[in-house]
Amino acid sequence: MYVYKLLKPSLLIACVLLPTWGVAAGKCERLLATGNPEYPPYLWRDPVNPKKLIGANADLLEQLGKDLGVKIEVIDSGPWSRAQEEVRTGRVDMLAGAVITLSRLETMDYVHPPVFTAHSVVWVRKGKEFPYSSWEDLRGRSGGTLVSNSFGQQFDSFAKTDLALEPVPSLTQAFQKLLLDRTDYVLYERYPGLAVADTLGLRGDLEALDPPISSEGLYLALSHNSACNDAWLRGQLAKKMTELTAAGMPETLLQRNLERWKAQQLQPVAAPNQQEELRER
Repeated sequence: MYVYKLLKPSLLIACVLLPTWGVAAGKCERLLATGNPEYPPYLWRDPVNPKKLIGANADLLEQLGKDLGVKIEVIDSGPWSRAQEEVRTGRVDMLAGAVITLSRLETMDYVHPPVFTAHSVVWVRKGKEFPYSSWEDLRGRSGGTLVSNSFGQQFDSFAKTDLALEPVPSLTQAFQKLLLDRTDYVLYERYPGLAVADTLGLRGDLEALDPPISSEGLYLALSHNSACNDAWLRGQLAKKMTELTAAGMPETLLQRNLERWKAQQLQPVAAPNQQEELRER
């Protein structure tokens, strides 16, 4: 009692909080991250270790971990829907590569800036190009897209009322219909589209038109239920992401992993099986 009276209030607070600080300093030595396991070149299953995810997102997290002195493991926690649930509950700390949605904002903290920007483009068959500079140029033409895929509320509203889009269950099927002239174009992301085209041996038969129909940031998202989610970690991740983006590292990693994916497809025994999953946006 008398000792407390002799201590200054600020010192007393420091003494009381010291054990808590000690716990906080040690709780983030290891982070678990996950993501969409069927999303090359951003993420896909490691053919050598299927429990692990590799790709541009994983490489970026590896660099962030080195810079922060935190071990970050990128694991395969199942399909994209399951991965999101694992992060929502806090069984996994971080989602690597997610667009911002209202439902995720209720359970996750997004780290800014985004790790990558996903550009969704108009894919056409080479030799069957048409004049294109805006959404309006898609009117009167038949298009394909994946079931339940979204390109942002504004474009989705425009497409619903003004475009003829046929939903299909996989990008493989969408590209095949395009090459058979059953559709005029396919809407899908640029880099994952390139990866699937490489897998199918169609890189030379397809072309992506500019400008993109939409561009959305892919972010790191920390679970509200993660013991590692604190202000220090969020601040350090944001700082390092800003530095890496300014240095051009994300684009370098994307190109490197496109080549990595392509090389794996040339090795049938070691390559992962092609598994198409609808990407929830």
